[in-house]
Amino acid sequence: MPGISLLLGNTRKTERGEVCSWSHLVARAAPFALSRRSPVAAGGLLALILPLAGWPQQITREGSYWVQTVSGAVAVKTGGRIRISTRGPVTVSGGNAGQVEYDLTRKVRARSPEEARRLLEKVSVAGRLQGDVTSVKVIAATSFGFGAAILALRVPKAMRQIMIETYGGAVAASGLSGDLDALTGGGRIQLDEIGGSVQAKTAGGEIQLGSVGGSVRCISAGGPIRAGSIGGDARLETAGGDIVIRAVKGRVSAVTNGGGILIGQAGATVAVNTAGGAIEVGSARGTVTAESLGGPILVSAASGVHCETAGGAIRLENVSGNLRAATAMGNISASLAPSGAADSFLSTGSGDITVFVPSNLGIRIEAHNDAAQSLRRIVSDFPDLTIRRQGPVIVAEGVINGGGPLLRLAGAGGTIYIRRQQ
Repeated sequence: MPGISLLLGNTRKTERGEVCSWSHLVARAAPFALSRRSPVAAGGLLALILPLAGWPQQITREGSYWVQTVSGAVAVKTGGRIRISTRGPVTVSGGNAGQVEYDLTRKVRARSPEEARRLLEKVSVAGRLQGDVTSVKVIAATSFGFGAAILALRVPKAMRQIMIETYGGAVAASGLSGDLDALTGGGRIQLDEIGGSVQAKTAGGEIQLGSVGGSVRCISAGGPIRAGSIGGDARLETAGGDIVIRAVKGRVSAVTNGGGILIGQAGATVAVNTAGGAIEVGSARGTVTAESLGGPILVSAASGVHCETAGGAIRLENVSGNLRAATAMGNISASLAPSGAADSFLSTGSGDITVFVPSNLGIRIEAHNDAAQSLRRIVSDFPDLTIRRQGPVIVAEGVINGGGPLLRLAGAGGTIYIRRQQ
Protein backbone atom coordinates (compact mmCIF):
# COMPACT_ATOMS: atom_id res chain seq x y z
CA MET A 1 0.00 0.00 0.00
CA PRO A 2 1.67 3.25 -1.05
CA GLY A 3 2.39 5.87 1.57
CA ILE A 4 2.69 3.69 4.70
CA SER A 5 5.86 4.47 6.71
CA LEU A 6 6.45 3.01 10.16
CA LEU A 7 9.19 4.67 12.21
CA LEU A 8 10.50 2.73 15.18
CA GLY A 9 9.79 4.28 18.55
CA ASN A 10 7.27 3.98 21.33
CA THR A 11 4.68 6.43 19.94
CA ARG A 12 4.02 8.10 16.59
CA LYS A 13 1.53 10.58 15.20
CA THR A 14 -0.84 9.35 12.52
CA GLU A 15 -1.76 11.38 9.45
CA ARG A 16 -4.82 12.63 11.36
CA GLY A 17 -2.66 13.86 14.21
CA GLU A 18 -3.62 11.34 16.91
CA VAL A 19 -0.86 9.66 18.91
CA CYS A 20 -0.75 5.89 18.84
CA SER A 21 1.56 3.25 20.28
CA TRP A 22 3.89 0.92 18.38
CA SER A 23 1.49 -1.96 18.94
CA HIS A 24 -1.34 0.12 17.51
CA LEU A 25 0.70 0.90 14.39
CA VAL A 26 1.61 -2.76 13.95
CA ALA A 27 -2.01 -3.73 14.32
CA ARG A 28 -3.04 -1.21 11.64
CA ALA A 29 -0.31 -2.50 9.34
CA ALA A 30 -1.09 -6.17 9.97
CA PRO A 31 -3.12 -6.65 6.78
CA PHE A 32 -0.05 -5.65 4.78
CA ALA A 33 2.57 -7.50 6.88
CA LEU A 34 1.57 -11.08 6.19
CA SER A 35 4.81 -12.53 7.52
CA ARG A 36 8.41 -11.56 8.24
CA ARG A 37 9.51 -12.88 4.87
CA SER A 38 6.50 -12.05 2.73
CA PRO A 39 7.42 -10.78 -0.72
CA VAL A 40 6.08 -7.46 -1.92
CA ALA A 41 3.31 -7.64 -4.49
CA ALA A 42 4.64 -7.25 -8.01
CA GLY A 43 4.77 -3.66 -9.15
CA GLY A 44 3.66 -2.41 -5.71
CA LEU A 45 5.21 0.30 -3.55
CA LEU A 46 5.55 -0.62 0.11
CA ALA A 47 7.17 1.52 2.80
CA LEU A 48 6.99 -0.96 5.65
CA ILE A 49 9.27 -2.12 8.45
CA LEU A 50 8.42 -5.44 10.07
CA PRO A 51 9.31 -5.89 13.76
CA LEU A 52 11.68 -8.68 14.67
CA ALA A 53 11.22 -10.85 17.73
CA GLY A 54 12.30 -9.22 20.97
CA TRP A 55 11.52 -5.63 19.91
CA PRO A 56 12.04 -3.37 21.81
CA GLN A 57 14.81 -4.19 24.23
CA GLN A 58 14.95 -2.65 27.65
CA ILE A 59 16.95 0.51 28.24
CA THR A 60 20.22 -0.29 30.00
CA ARG A 61 23.04 1.76 31.46
CA GLU A 62 26.54 1.53 29.99
CA GLY A 63 28.94 3.96 31.61
CA SER A 64 27.66 7.49 31.02
CA TYR A 65 25.16 6.33 28.35
CA TRP A 66 21.66 4.91 28.34
CA VAL A 67 21.43 2.25 25.62
CA GLN A 68 18.59 0.57 23.74
CA THR A 69 18.56 -1.63 20.63
CA VAL A 70 15.65 -1.80 18.21
CA SER A 71 15.35 -4.38 15.44
CA GLY A 72 13.35 -4.73 12.27
CA ALA A 73 13.22 -5.96 8.69
CA VAL A 74 12.57 -4.41 5.29
CA ALA A 75 11.45 -6.22 2.15
CA VAL A 76 13.73 -6.42 -0.90
CA LYS A 77 13.42 -7.31 -4.56
CA THR A 78 15.60 -10.25 -5.51
CA GLY A 79 18.72 -9.07 -7.31
CA GLY A 80 17.84 -5.43 -6.68
CA ARG A 81 19.66 -2.64 -4.90
CA ILE A 82 19.87 -1.43 -1.30
CA ARG A 83 20.46 2.18 -0.21
CA ILE A 84 21.50 2.78 3.41
CA SER A 85 21.65 6.23 5.00
CA THR A 86 22.64 6.84 8.61
CA ARG A 87 24.48 9.23 10.91
CA GLY A 88 26.88 6.90 12.72
CA PRO A 89 28.84 3.67 12.34
CA VAL A 90 27.31 1.04 10.06
CA THR A 91 28.08 -2.64 9.49
CA VAL A 92 26.64 -4.65 6.60
CA SER A 93 27.01 -8.40 6.20
CA GLY A 94 25.70 -10.64 3.44
CA GLY A 95 23.68 -13.76 4.06
CA ASN A 96 20.86 -15.95 2.81
CA ALA A 97 17.96 -13.96 4.27
CA GLY A 98 15.31 -12.80 1.83
CA GLN A 99 15.03 -9.35 3.39
CA VAL A 100 17.08 -6.66 5.09
CA GLU A 101 17.30 -7.30 8.82
CA TYR A 102 18.76 -4.65 11.08
CA ASP A 103 19.65 -3.77 14.66
CA LEU A 104 19.91 -0.11 15.62
CA THR A 105 21.70 0.51 18.90
CA ARG A 106 20.83 3.94 20.25
CA LYS A 107 22.94 5.60 22.94
CA VAL A 108 22.23 8.83 24.79
CA ARG A 109 23.34 10.73 27.87
CA ALA A 110 20.54 11.62 30.25
CA ARG A 111 19.85 12.30 33.94
CA SER A 112 17.16 9.65 34.30
CA PRO A 113 15.63 6.66 32.48
CA GLU A 114 12.57 8.74 31.65
CA GLU A 115 14.66 11.48 30.03
CA ALA A 116 16.72 8.83 28.23
CA ARG A 117 13.57 7.24 26.82
CA ARG A 118 12.34 10.57 25.48
CA LEU A 119 15.71 11.25 23.82
CA LEU A 120 16.07 7.74 22.42
CA GLU A 121 12.69 8.05 20.72
CA LYS A 122 14.12 10.90 18.67
CA VAL A 123 16.13 8.33 16.69
CA SER A 124 14.19 5.98 14.41
CA VAL A 125 14.47 3.88 11.27
CA ALA A 126 12.47 4.24 8.08
CA GLY A 127 12.36 1.55 5.42
CA ARG A 128 11.02 1.65 1.89
CA LEU A 129 10.91 -0.58 -1.16
CA GLN A 130 10.32 1.26 -4.41
CA GLY A 131 10.95 -0.48 -7.71
CA ASP A 132 14.10 -2.54 -7.21
CA VAL A 133 15.58 -0.19 -4.56
CA THR A 134 15.22 -0.89 -0.84
CA SER A 135 16.00 2.15 1.31
CA VAL A 136 16.91 2.00 5.00
CA LYS A 137 17.36 5.37 6.69
CA VAL A 138 18.20 6.32 10.26
CA ILE A 139 16.34 9.49 11.20
CA ALA A 140 17.53 11.57 14.15
CA ALA A 141 15.94 14.77 15.44
CA THR A 142 18.19 17.79 15.80
CA SER A 143 17.49 17.74 19.55
CA PHE A 144 18.93 14.23 19.90
CA GLY A 145 21.91 15.80 21.67
CA PHE A 146 24.92 13.84 22.84
CA GLY A 147 23.92 10.50 21.44
CA ALA A 148 25.01 7.79 19.04
CA ALA A 149 23.26 5.52 16.55
CA ILE A 150 25.05 2.30 15.61
CA LEU A 151 23.48 0.38 12.72
CA ALA A 152 24.08 -3.28 11.86
CA LEU A 153 22.38 -4.90 8.86
CA ARG A 154 22.12 -8.38 7.39
CA VAL A 155 21.23 -8.26 3.71
CA PRO A 156 20.75 -10.83 0.94
CA LYS A 157 24.19 -11.65 -0.42
CA ALA A 158 23.07 -11.66 -4.06
CA MET A 159 21.84 -8.05 -4.21
CA ARG A 160 23.11 -6.26 -7.32
CA GLN A 161 24.34 -3.14 -5.52
CA ILE A 162 24.72 -1.88 -1.95
CA MET A 163 24.97 1.89 -1.38
CA ILE A 164 26.06 3.07 2.07
CA GLU A 165 26.19 6.68 3.23
CA THR A 166 26.87 7.95 6.75
CA TYR A 167 27.38 11.51 7.92
CA GLY A 168 30.12 10.37 10.26
CA GLY A 169 31.32 7.00 11.44
CA ALA A 170 33.09 3.84 10.41
CA VAL A 171 31.76 1.64 7.58
CA ALA A 172 32.28 -2.12 7.46
CA ALA A 173 30.87 -4.55 4.88
CA SER A 174 31.56 -8.16 3.94
CA GLY A 175 30.12 -11.21 2.21
CA LEU A 176 28.42 -9.45 -0.72
CA SER A 177 28.39 -10.60 -4.35
CA GLY A 178 27.37 -7.33 -6.02
CA ASP A 179 28.83 -3.84 -6.31
CA LEU A 180 29.39 -1.68 -3.24
CA ASP A 181 29.47 2.12 -2.83
CA ALA A 182 30.54 3.43 0.58
CA LEU A 183 30.71 7.08 1.65
CA THR A 184 31.41 8.48 5.12
CA GLY A 185 31.82 12.02 6.33
CA GLY A 186 34.63 10.86 8.58
CA GLY A 187 35.69 7.40 9.64
CA ARG A 188 37.37 4.17 8.64
CA ILE A 189 36.07 2.04 5.77
CA GLN A 190 36.70 -1.72 5.98
CA LEU A 191 35.47 -4.00 3.18
CA ASP A 192 36.08 -7.69 2.48
CA GLU A 193 34.68 -10.50 0.33
CA ILE A 194 33.00 -8.16 -2.13
CA GLY A 195 32.22 -9.89 -5.44
CA GLY A 196 31.64 -6.80 -7.59
CA SER A 197 33.27 -3.41 -7.95
CA VAL A 198 33.91 -1.04 -5.05
CA GLN A 199 33.78 2.73 -4.67
CA ALA A 200 34.83 4.00 -1.25
CA LYS A 201 35.27 7.57 -0.06
CA THR A 202 35.96 8.99 3.39
CA ALA A 203 36.47 12.60 4.46
CA GLY A 204 39.12 11.39 6.87
CA GLY A 205 40.10 7.88 7.80
CA GLU A 206 41.75 4.64 6.81
CA ILE A 207 40.43 2.45 3.99
CA GLN A 208 41.03 -1.31 4.26
CA LEU A 209 40.08 -3.74 1.51
CA GLY A 210 40.34 -7.50 1.72
CA SER A 211 39.16 -9.45 -1.32
CA VAL A 212 37.33 -7.56 -4.09
CA GLY A 213 36.23 -9.30 -7.28
CA GLY A 214 35.91 -6.22 -9.49
CA SER A 215 37.54 -2.84 -9.94
CA VAL A 216 38.20 -0.44 -7.07
CA ARG A 217 38.11 3.36 -6.67
CA CYS A 218 39.09 4.66 -3.23
CA ILE A 219 39.55 8.25 -2.01
CA SER A 220 40.54 9.38 1.49
CA ALA A 221 40.98 12.99 2.59
CA GLY A 222 43.59 11.78 5.04
CA GLY A 223 44.48 8.22 5.92
CA PRO A 224 46.27 5.11 4.64
CA ILE A 225 44.75 2.79 2.04
CA ARG A 226 45.46 -0.95 2.21
CA ALA A 227 44.15 -3.67 -0.09
CA GLY A 228 44.54 -7.42 -0.37
CA SER A 229 43.32 -8.92 -3.65
CA ILE A 230 41.61 -6.83 -6.36
CA GLY A 231 40.10 -8.55 -9.40
CA GLY A 232 40.03 -5.53 -11.72
CA ASP A 233 41.66 -2.10 -11.98
CA ALA A 234 42.58 -0.09 -8.88
CA ARG A 235 42.50 3.71 -8.49
CA LEU A 236 43.56 4.87 -5.04
CA GLU A 237 44.04 8.43 -3.76
CA THR A 238 44.77 9.81 -0.30
CA ALA A 239 45.71 13.27 0.93
CA GLY A 240 48.12 11.73 3.41
CA GLY A 241 49.09 8.17 4.25
CA ASP A 242 50.64 5.00 2.87
CA ILE A 243 49.09 3.01 0.03
CA VAL A 244 49.66 -0.76 0.14
CA ILE A 245 48.22 -3.30 -2.33
CA ARG A 246 49.07 -7.00 -2.29
CA ALA A 247 47.74 -8.04 -5.72
CA VAL A 248 45.77 -6.42 -8.57
CA LYS A 249 44.72 -8.22 -11.76
CA GLY A 250 44.30 -5.02 -13.75
CA ARG A 251 45.89 -1.58 -13.91
CA VAL A 252 47.00 0.38 -10.85
CA SER A 253 46.85 4.12 -10.25
CA ALA A 254 47.92 5.31 -6.78
CA VAL A 255 48.50 8.85 -5.50
CA THR A 256 49.36 10.06 -2.00
CA ASN A 257 50.33 13.54 -0.86
CA GLY A 258 52.52 12.15 1.86
CA GLY A 259 53.40 8.51 2.37
CA GLY A 260 54.91 5.43 0.82
CA ILE A 261 53.42 3.26 -1.93
CA LEU A 262 53.82 -0.52 -2.06
CA ILE A 263 52.38 -2.63 -4.90
CA GLY A 264 52.96 -6.38 -4.62
CA GLN A 265 51.74 -7.66 -8.00
CA ALA A 266 49.97 -5.95 -10.89
CA GLY A 267 48.51 -7.60 -13.97
CA ALA A 268 48.93 -4.51 -16.16
CA THR A 269 50.44 -1.03 -16.03
CA VAL A 270 51.24 0.78 -12.79
CA ALA A 271 51.20 4.57 -12.28
CA VAL A 272 52.12 5.81 -8.79
CA ASN A 273 52.95 9.23 -7.38
CA THR A 274 53.87 10.43 -3.89
CA ALA A 275 54.75 13.87 -2.57
CA GLY A 276 57.20 12.27 -0.18
CA GLY A 277 57.85 8.62 0.50
CA ALA A 278 59.28 5.36 -0.78
CA ILE A 279 57.82 3.54 -3.79
CA GLU A 280 58.09 -0.23 -4.21
CA VAL A 281 56.60 -2.39 -6.97
CA GLY A 282 57.06 -6.16 -6.75
CA SER A 283 56.08 -7.12 -10.29
CA ALA A 284 54.02 -5.65 -13.10
CA ARG A 285 52.91 -7.01 -16.47
CA GLY A 286 53.22 -3.60 -18.02
CA THR A 287 55.09 -0.32 -17.72
CA VAL A 288 55.66 1.11 -14.25
CA THR A 289 55.51 4.90 -14.00
CA ALA A 290 56.67 6.12 -10.60
CA GLU A 291 57.28 9.64 -9.31
CA SER A 292 58.38 10.78 -5.85
CA LEU A 293 59.28 14.23 -4.60
CA GLY A 294 61.61 12.65 -2.08
CA GLY A 295 62.14 8.95 -1.56
CA PRO A 296 63.69 5.78 -3.01
CA ILE A 297 62.11 3.74 -5.81
CA LEU A 298 62.32 -0.06 -6.16
CA VAL A 299 60.88 -2.06 -9.06
CA SER A 300 61.57 -5.79 -8.82
CA ALA A 301 60.12 -6.91 -12.18
CA ALA A 302 58.44 -5.01 -15.01
CA SER A 303 58.25 -4.72 -18.78
CA GLY A 304 59.15 -1.04 -18.92
CA VAL A 305 59.92 1.53 -16.21
CA HIS A 306 59.60 5.32 -16.20
CA CYS A 307 60.59 6.66 -12.79
CA GLU A 308 61.83 9.88 -11.25
CA THR A 309 62.64 11.03 -7.72
CA ALA A 310 63.85 14.36 -6.42
CA GLY A 311 66.00 12.66 -3.83
CA GLY A 312 66.55 8.96 -3.31
CA ALA A 313 68.03 5.80 -4.76
CA ILE A 314 66.48 3.92 -7.70
CA ARG A 315 66.80 0.15 -7.97
CA LEU A 316 65.43 -1.80 -10.93
CA GLU A 317 65.58 -5.60 -10.99
CA ASN A 318 64.73 -7.99 -13.83
CA VAL A 319 63.39 -5.18 -15.99
CA SER A 320 62.92 -5.13 -19.75
CA GLY A 321 61.47 -2.76 -22.33
CA ASN A 322 61.99 0.98 -22.29
CA LEU A 323 63.68 2.24 -19.11
CA ARG A 324 63.70 5.90 -18.03
CA ALA A 325 65.12 6.50 -14.57
CA ALA A 326 66.30 9.79 -13.09
CA THR A 327 67.20 10.96 -9.59
CA ALA A 328 68.49 14.35 -8.54
CA MET A 329 70.50 12.83 -5.71
CA GLY A 330 71.01 9.10 -5.25
CA ASN A 331 72.39 5.91 -6.74
CA ILE A 332 70.80 3.98 -9.61
CA SER A 333 71.07 0.22 -9.95
CA ALA A 334 69.48 -1.63 -12.90
CA SER A 335 69.49 -5.36 -13.59
CA LEU A 336 68.38 -6.00 -17.18
CA ALA A 337 66.25 -8.99 -18.15
CA PRO A 338 67.84 -11.44 -20.65
CA SER A 339 65.37 -10.44 -23.39
CA GLY A 340 63.00 -7.67 -24.40
CA ALA A 341 65.45 -4.76 -24.21
CA ALA A 342 64.55 -1.37 -25.71
CA ASP A 343 66.18 2.05 -25.89
CA SER A 344 66.75 3.28 -22.32
CA PHE A 345 68.21 6.19 -20.34
CA LEU A 346 69.46 6.28 -16.73
CA SER A 347 70.58 9.54 -15.10
CA THR A 348 71.67 10.78 -11.67
CA GLY A 349 72.67 14.28 -10.58
CA SER A 350 74.81 13.00 -7.72
CA GLY A 351 75.51 9.32 -7.20
CA ASP A 352 76.66 6.10 -8.83
CA ILE A 353 75.03 4.16 -11.67
CA THR A 354 75.38 0.38 -11.79
CA VAL A 355 74.00 -1.63 -14.71
CA PHE A 356 73.99 -5.44 -14.80
CA VAL A 357 73.91 -6.68 -18.42
CA PRO A 358 73.18 -10.38 -19.16
CA SER A 359 76.12 -12.06 -20.89
CA ASN A 360 73.97 -12.96 -23.93
CA LEU A 361 72.09 -9.65 -24.32
CA GLY A 362 72.85 -7.63 -27.45
CA ILE A 363 72.99 -3.91 -26.65
CA ARG A 364 74.77 -0.66 -27.51
CA ILE A 365 76.03 1.57 -24.69
CA GLU A 366 76.80 5.28 -24.45
CA ALA A 367 77.96 6.45 -21.00
CA HIS A 368 78.86 10.02 -19.98
CA ASN A 369 80.21 11.01 -16.57
CA ASP A 370 80.42 14.78 -16.11
CA ALA A 371 82.96 16.48 -13.84
CA ALA A 372 84.87 13.23 -13.38
CA GLN A 373 88.51 13.51 -12.50
CA SER A 374 89.64 10.07 -13.62
CA LEU A 375 88.97 7.44 -16.29
CA ARG A 376 88.21 5.12 -13.38
CA ARG A 377 84.88 6.89 -12.98
CA ILE A 378 83.57 4.47 -15.61
CA VAL A 379 84.24 0.79 -14.91
CA SER A 380 83.27 -1.91 -17.45
CA ASP A 381 83.41 -5.71 -17.49
CA PHE A 382 83.11 -5.64 -21.30
CA PRO A 383 86.36 -5.07 -23.23
CA ASP A 384 84.44 -3.98 -26.34
CA LEU A 385 83.59 -0.70 -24.64
CA THR A 386 86.04 2.13 -25.26
CA ILE A 387 86.60 4.51 -22.34
CA ARG A 388 88.12 7.92 -23.02
CA ARG A 389 88.24 11.50 -21.82
CA GLN A 390 86.37 14.14 -23.79
CA GLY A 391 87.21 17.47 -22.12
CA PRO A 392 85.87 17.33 -18.54
CA VAL A 393 83.66 14.36 -19.44
CA ILE A 394 84.55 10.65 -19.26
CA VAL A 395 82.90 8.74 -22.11
CA ALA A 396 82.39 5.04 -22.74
CA GLU A 397 80.93 3.73 -26.00
CA GLY A 398 80.61 0.39 -27.71
CA VAL A 399 78.44 -2.61 -28.54
CA ILE A 400 77.93 -5.81 -26.58
CA ASN A 401 77.06 -9.14 -28.21
CA GLY A 402 76.70 -7.57 -31.66
CA GLY A 403 74.72 -4.55 -30.50
CA GLY A 404 71.04 -3.80 -30.21
CA PRO A 405 68.92 -1.14 -28.47
CA LEU A 406 70.74 1.92 -27.12
CA LEU A 407 71.38 2.24 -23.39
CA ARG A 408 72.47 5.75 -22.36
CA LEU A 409 73.96 6.43 -18.93
CA ALA A 410 74.55 9.92 -17.51
CA GLY A 411 76.29 10.61 -14.22
CA ALA A 412 77.82 13.65 -12.51
CA GLY A 413 80.78 13.05 -10.27
CA GLY A 414 80.01 9.50 -9.12
CA THR A 415 81.07 6.26 -10.77
CA ILE A 416 79.35 4.36 -13.60
CA TYR A 417 79.67 0.58 -13.36
CA ILE A 418 78.78 -1.65 -16.34
CA ARG A 419 78.77 -5.20 -14.99
CA ARG A 420 78.41 -8.60 -16.65
CA GLN A 421 75.48 -10.56 -15.29
CA GLN A 422 75.98 -14.32 -15.49
